[in-house]
Amino acid sequence: MASAYADAGEPNEYTPYFAPFFGMAGMAFAMIFGCSAGAAYGTAKSGIGIANVGTYRPDLIMKSLIPVVMSGIIAVYALVIAVLISADMAPNESYSLYTGFMHLAAGLSVGLAGMSAGYAIGIVGDMGVRSYMQQSRVFVGMVLILIFGEVLGLYGLIVGLILQSKS
Repeated sequence: MASAYADAGEPNEYTPYFAPFFGMAGMAFAMIFGCSAGAAYGTAKSGIGIANVGTYRPDLIMKSLIPVVMSGIIAVYALVIAVLISADMAPNESYSLYTGFMHLAAGLSVGLAGMSAGYAIGIVGDMGVRSYMQQSRVFVGMVLILIFGEVLGLYGLIVGLILQSKS
């Protein structure tokens, strides 16, 4: 009868066949939550505000693109951790359950932090560019609040990199 464990090369060390599933889930969660839920929401929500600004003040569109760029950076964070996790996964090598769970935690850290940062950037970006259209002094405050929202995603990336390096 086949065992759920594969021989990892040493006589007393066994690695489950399903361990890479958790690493793959970490990559998926980073990309799904960080890109699809976070960066896409931030881009879409900010884009609505930019379209509104462009209707009345087309001269302000270029400065209003800052929230969209910041949302795109969230997607880059998710991509970075997904690539690093995939680099640790190689066929015919041992992949422990511990490593799988560490990669899952790294992906969840980056993905969920990216999702919250994307939501924050989207909401602030939408209302910020609309307010900027009416009052130009709001611009610096909007950018500062966007930076604080972006930092949430950066914190998730830092934790994800630490977790990924411990695997």
